[in-house]
Amino acid sequence: MVQNWLTIDGVIKSGHQVASGLAGDSPYPQGTIEMQLPFFQERGLNLSSFFLGTLNISIAPATFILKHPEYTFKQVQWHPDYLAEDFSFSACQIIFQTKNYNGWIYYPHPETKIGHFQDNSTIEVIAPFIPSLNYGNRVDLLINPDAVIIVN
Repeated sequence: MVQNWLTIDGVIKSGHQVASGLAGDSPYPQGTIEMQLPFFQERGLNLSSFFLGTLNISIAPATFILKHPEYTFKQVQWHPDYLAEDFSFSACQIIFQTKNYNGWIYYPHPETKIGHFQDNSTIEVIAPFIPSLNYGNRVDLLINPDAVIIVN
């Protein structure tokens, strides 16, 4: 359990929408998260109670480095037509309109990822559905400072 969260200001921004399957040109109609979930669960991380997509939280101009994540899964073969990927996760919290939501930083390792890259000032988060949350909204993102380094 994280004792001393670090609070970072963030802004919700639009992503590629392949994680949720909402992109019109996505090769993954049900979304990558739904496809990946069983592989994460069999390795010990159950994300089934969360929204099947990611929140893209910009912390620009700062960037981040995921140094000591709680989970790292190597060589996850989640799609039969693509090479295996590595994923890491770190516990986090989102505060929006005074409500607190537990979530996970979702980090597909760029060196094994096949496409749809994020810039290094965007943190992808898997969280429950958050009512009234829209692009451009400001949120507080609470991270574990032992796992994530913020570079200003």
